[in-house]
Amino acid sequence: MLLYIRILWNLVTARILRVLEDDDRGEITTTVIVTALMAVLAIALIAIIAAKLTAKANSIDLGFGG
Repeated sequence: MLLYIRILWNLVTARILRVLEDDDRGEITTTVIVTALMAVLAIALIAIIAAKLTAKANSIDLGFGG
């Protein structure tokens, strides 16, 4: 059991050191903005499709008179 704990400790330590040595962290702000815009566009697209489907469903004549 102690061997597994040592292996896990060494693995975690190595990964932390690897992350700390890496200076290129990427453009997080740009990624967040693009992801947020895509989410807003997806919600808008779903709203448009739902409105069109609802309008089409309400325009169907079922022949009940009225």
